[in-house]
Order: sequence, then C-alpha cells, then structure tokens
Amino acid sequence: MADVRVGISGWRYPSWRGAFYPAGLPQRRELEHVAQRLRTVEINGSFYSLQRPEWYRRWADQTPEDFLFAVKGGRFVTHLKRLRGVETPLANFFASGVLALGDRLGPVLWQLPPTVAFDPELLDAFLALLPRDTAAAAALAARHDDRLKAPAWLEVSAGRPLRHALEVRHESFRDPAFAALARRHGVAVVVADTAGRWPMLDEPTADLVYVRLHGDAELYTSGYEGPALDRWAERVRRWAASGRDVVVYFDNDALGRAPFDALALAERLGVGPPRADP
Repeated sequence: MADVRVGISGWRYPSWRGAFYPAGLPQRRELEHVAQRLRTVEINGSFYSLQRPEWYRRWADQTPEDFLFAVKGGRFVTHLKRLRGVETPLANFFASGVLALGDRLGPVLWQLPPTVAFDPELLDAFLALLPRDTAAAAALAARHDDRLKAPAWLEVSAGRPLRHALEVRHESFRDPAFAALARRHGVAVVVADTAGRWPMLDEPTADLVYVRLHGDAELYTSGYEGPALDRWAERVRRWAASGRDVVVYFDNDALGRAPFDALALAERLGVGPPRADP
C-alpha cells in the first residue's frame, strides 16, 4: 500500500510563533509541535552548511517512530561544484550525521539552480554516485576529508533503502531524455509548483513522487486556497493509486501559510498522524 505524507520545508521560522506555534512555546519544542500534526518535514539547513551528528540525533529523538525527514543535499554539491568532482563533497555530506537519523531518514533532495542546464553525461555520472542504501551511504561517508569539522557519523544500525529526488529549474530538462535517465537511476524528478517561474515536470520516474509547493500564485508567498488544494489532493490520490509513495512539502513560508496549507491537504487526504488517546 502506498505511503502518503504531507509536511513542510523547515520548521524554524520566527514569524510562525504565536500563529502556528502557540505563544510561549519554547523554540526547542517547535519540531515536536510539528510532529504532532504532520508526518514528515524537510531538513533544509543541510543545504546551506554541513550539520552535526548530535543535531540529527536530537531531531530524531523529538519525533515519533513513524515520522520521516527528507534531507536537502548541500548547495556546495549542486550550486558551487555544479555536480562536477563531487565524490568527496558527497562523502562529507553523508558523514555529517545524515545517517544518525536512523529509521527517521527519508528521501534525500537535490536541487539544481536555474543556471544548470541538462547535460546527460554529467547528470548520469552524478546520479550514479548517489548511494542507494544506508550501507552504501556509510561506505561513501568513510571517504570524507578534513573539510568535515565535526566528528563523522558512519554508524548504520540496519541497512535500509535510500531514495533520492532531483529538483530542476532549467527549461532544457523538459527533454524526454532527462526523464528516461532519471527513471534508469530510480531517482524521483520533483514535481515543483513555482508559480510559473520554473518548469513543472510531473512524469513519475521512480516508486516515489516528491512534490514541492512553493506558492500557487506568488513564489514562496501565496497560499493554496480550497480549490487548489482539492486539485493537488486528486493528483496525490492518482499517484498513490498507481502504487507510488508520495511526499508533499509546502515551501510557501514567507507569510506563514505553509503549515496551515499542509494541514489542510493532509486532512483532505486523511494522512495526518494518529491522534493520541485522551
């Protein structure tokens, strides 16, 4: 049976305090508050810099057993190195503590900048480097270099599959060869709603459909009203009916709409966390 989850991109937003987060809620309990209402969240601090094992471990401990984190891959790999010569940076990323999430570890998201066009050979080489299970990720992590300042985390309690998703932002990726390449590697092409700024590709390429909703009318700002949420709910149901797992993350955080839109879509789909007994 397909697994469907709806969540948000990140959770530490000061503007959400007193709105989504109750007034007086300590910052250290914000993730716990999210996990009581939704079943997944994207860690996006990992995009900007390498995190630390103790932080991943703490985040895992603050969430229930059925919760999943998506982890956003580092911009050093995607935006600065632009996928070239990235084996060691990938090792550093996986050694930084990603595996400390244990059974809370969900898909890894890789987001390319709008200036990176489709290069079949380059992309094929990059996708081939990505570890497909946690044991392979630990083996890759062992090849980290001294740019990793925190102690490396190389422990894997149990081997688990590791899935990847790729978000692209250049028109050249509309090439059918891109979808075929992603399908051959079993990598999900992100279905990204960017209010028309960048292409939305919605052809499933893996057993996972990864959706990022950045804004219905205005990028990162506008919310999703009832009719729009109804349309997205229907699409999610179709993907799930085809046997694919689906994760949806709202990234329209500028005005604090993301958590409320996520709750509304989760309610439509009936995929919120189980209610605790009174």
